[in-house]
Amino acid sequence: MPDFPLSGKTGFRAQALLLGQRLSLRAWRPADALAMNPVTVLVRGGGVAVLFRYGAVVFFDVDPLAREAFLSDIRPQVGNPYSSPESEDLEVRVEAEAKEGMKANAVVLDAVTVERLQVIADVLSKSVLLAFYESNIAATFDRIEPLAVELESRGRIASNTHELLRHVGATLHTETLMVGRAAVTDKPEILWDVPGLEGLYLRLEDEYEIEERYAALEQKLGLISRTAQTLTDTLDTRHSLRVEWYIVILIVAEILLTLYELFIHGR
Repeated sequence: MPDFPLSGKTGFRAQALLLGQRLSLRAWRPADALAMNPVTVLVRGGGVAVLFRYGAVVFFDVDPLAREAFLSDIRPQVGNPYSSPESEDLEVRVEAEAKEGMKANAVVLDAVTVERLQVIADVLSKSVLLAFYESNIAATFDRIEPLAVELESRGRIASNTHELLRHVGATLHTETLMVGRAAVTDKPEILWDVPGLEGLYLRLEDEYEIEERYAALEQKLGLISRTAQTLTDTLDTRHSLRVEWYIVILIVAEILLTLYELFIHGR
């Protein structure tokens, strides 16, 4: 296993990036990594990177050139990459015998270890993931709101809502799948091996409001789902009425034809 490079540091920066919908980790072997769950590796040029299957990478003490080189190397492993990755930064300070947790705008550690960095990376990666969901769902709400207003004021909606319903359906499927894959509310498995870090994790989770944001996200997803169902039911009702009118017209036409034939033959 490679030597850990940050043990002598007293301060550095962490940066989380959400690169795409998923990240394949099969390229990293245990012999090449500092740790495997989550995958934690050295970065050429200095620093450490922690990688997650749901598309996030968290860098510690990595300069911009080394970060860009690392991202270029792993680009083939990123599935459905985002054109503009979500990001979040955090200052890390090391103070011997200090109480670990957030202090002002920095996280304070008693010492730098792989396990502590993994705990920080877990929270930061979930934070950028939630930020991505929040942005996408806000955009979906902006698309849905005019339809709700139209339905309230006119009692009907335009026929071009099929495209919106497909968009909403795709959003629900993608977001639900990704939230499930990331297991946002689950504690990192490293806490099973190092339970003494649970206090640090809980303080960071509380600072970034992970559970609260996830709960709000679930509520919004539920509202989008119910709205989509309402729109679908409205469209189905309108189409059913249209079909019924077509049937009535056909019946009337058949009756008229029958009367016409009777009239002709009666003469």
